[in-house]
Amino acid sequence: MANTVLKMIEVVGTSEKGVDDAIREAVSRASNTVRNMQWFEVTEIRGSIDDKAVTQFQVMLKIGFAID
Repeated sequence: MANTVLKMIEVVGTSEKGVDDAIREAVSRASNTVRNMQWFEVTEIRGSIDDKAVTQFQVMLKIGFAID
């Protein structure tokens, strides 16, 4: 197995549906410009409240990918 060098970025995903959807949206959007993604880690979860109701979920992700 060859040695691999990884790089890590941070992104924020948002969704009105839930945390899972926010994670999937962040990974999907990042995949448009980042190749070789291998892992993610949720580092923060937060959201918005409007009129006593949750209106948006936000997740901060670290995404790791192999560099060429």
